[in-house]
Amino acid sequence: MDVWKLAIGIIFLSQTTIGIMGNLSLLFYYLVLSYREYALKPKDLILMHLLTANTLIILSAGVAHTMAVWGLKPSLNDFGCLLLLFIQGFARNVSMGTTCLLSIFQAVTISPRKLCLKNHKVKETKFVGWFISLLWVFYILIRFILFMYTFIKTNIQNITRNLDFGYCSTIAPDEISNSLYTALVMCPEFLFAVLIIWSSTSMIVTLYGHKQRVQHIRSSHGSRIKCPESKATQNILTLVCTFLAFYTLSTILRGCIALLYNHSGWVMYITHLTSLCFPCFGPYILISHYSIVSRLSLTWLRVTFSPHFIVIM
Repeated sequence: MDVWKLAIGIIFLSQTTIGIMGNLSLLFYYLVLSYREYALKPKDLILMHLLTANTLIILSAGVAHTMAVWGLKPSLNDFGCLLLLFIQGFARNVSMGTTCLLSIFQAVTISPRKLCLKNHKVKETKFVGWFISLLWVFYILIRFILFMYTFIKTNIQNITRNLDFGYCSTIAPDEISNSLYTALVMCPEFLFAVLIIWSSTSMIVTLYGHKQRVQHIRSSHGSRIKCPESKATQNILTLVCTFLAFYTLSTILRGCIALLYNHSGWVMYITHLTSLCFPCFGPYILISHYSIVSRLSLTWLRVTFSPHFIVIM
């Protein structure tokens, strides 16, 4: 293994390890919070499913890429390879859908307009729960259709596998599978991207207006006003913008790989690393803004030493 390959292997291993630790730590936090409060807030519920999807991406893609770079290529047959790609695909789609929901939900929460949902916390929780459930079921069905089509085509027709992912290989998509992918996957993703941009812009405008009002009140009364919801919105806005930046870059690189038949191996490595950036580093954006490390410790102490105490965050 040369020096550059060793460096890539260390980067993959570090990124995957950091991502697994961050996502599992926050998942543990939300599971404890759910156990103590019996019902998560809508925003916490969205974040928990986002972390679950990101964890699946890291375990299915990050671990596989890391093993391949270190020369520990798993021996996967056609079914195993397609199953791994199935998990990666629907987890990536669910991650984008929950990020879109998180962005829209926060934009509605801080909106100055009075909406019916804002006055009905139970309805908010039910709506978020139903939407997330529908999102998981929808993308599992979509990816299952693509999985079965490719698997049946592989077994019926004697086709040489010519699409190498580094850890396994499968047949290249034909016109039908490309059409299915565009209609069932790319179109919803494009819609989610547009909604994320719209809700993020709405949050920026609302925050700017809030900042102007606060500055006016401070200049008039000389008082300092702290708004927790504004800080939470900035946190989510940072998370959403990070997702959108890495998703756009990853999509561009994937398009280059699809169009360039003689692409360099370095393009593949950079694409894989970029696609794993948000799932791996997204939790640390939440940790850095919410100081969840201290809250995790506080939650653990309350669970351990005060069984009758209800954790209130």
